[in-house]
Amino acid sequence: MRKPSLKLAYFLAVMNATIIGFSFLMTKVAIDRAHPLDTLAFRFALSFAAMSVPAAFGWVKLNYRGKPVGRLLLLSALYPLGFFTLQAYGLRYATSAEGGILYAFTPAMTTILASLILKERTSSLQKLSIFLSAFGVVFIFAMKDGGVAWSNMTGIALLLLTCIAFAGYGVFARSLSKQFNPAEVTYLILGVGFVSFLAASLVRHATSGTLERFAAPLADPSFLLSILFLGVLATLSSALTANYLLSKMEASKASVFNNLATVVSVAAGAMFLGEKVTAYHVIGSALIIAGVIGTHRLGTKPSGSASLPIRHDRRNLSG
Repeated sequence: MRKPSLKLAYFLAVMNATIIGFSFLMTKVAIDRAHPLDTLAFRFALSFAAMSVPAAFGWVKLNYRGKPVGRLLLLSALYPLGFFTLQAYGLRYATSAEGGILYAFTPAMTTILASLILKERTSSLQKLSIFLSAFGVVFIFAMKDGGVAWSNMTGIALLLLTCIAFAGYGVFARSLSKQFNPAEVTYLILGVGFVSFLAASLVRHATSGTLERFAAPLADPSFLLSILFLGVLATLSSALTANYLLSKMEASKASVFNNLATVVSVAAGAMFLGEKVTAYHVIGSALIIAGVIGTHRLGTKPSGSASLPIRHDRRNLSG
């Protein structure tokens, strides 16, 4: 019988995939109405403020004393700075569907980096399961004529770099999970994102003489709704969840759950938008789910220092 902490991790992983399933669309909505840097500034201002309130009241316990904060600051260069900058600009030149397809390759990249850096071991069947899950995502988008348009090479290149940035973050965050609890990692990277993206946005407006237009997008209800979703759910909640998962399971296993976002988007479209579910939706979703299950069920027990130990302490997301 699996311990409660690992059961919670699986539940949160599925919940996180649900949020990611809507994030590409919401990001596309936001950057269609505002510059990518403005979008990121508002997004991280909201997420950092949302976490600062419970931190100020002591509801979230943070303690950085005597810990390798410098390594955590370097980690933030990959996520959020690298990942979100590349994603925002990539989606300016590519579609949200293309973003979903390319994001599916993140688990494969994570597996490669985790094996090289963390010495995490994955069996041949696990590797096959990870690629099976990625293929399921590609299959769905390709069959509905939403495949990658290779003429959008700038957007495609940037979105591929987001995969590398997020894979690197997953691996290095996993290595820091013994020194920091999930809330400490999340709060610091959100703070770095807030300061960096706000400064970059203000500098851009100042140099172009458009400071008075900085807050203009907030008057658009669609932009405001997308920022609320992206700031609170797709940034704050997702970051907390991701960091919690990385403290409970190997980076390669945590990453593969993200491909469930495609299954979520298909189901949501059918339930809320009346979109037709076809045979290729069912086949692709089955491949994704089979890949996720295979990654977690077909492995061998780690030995020696093959991977970081999975912690079964009683710390919650607040530390």
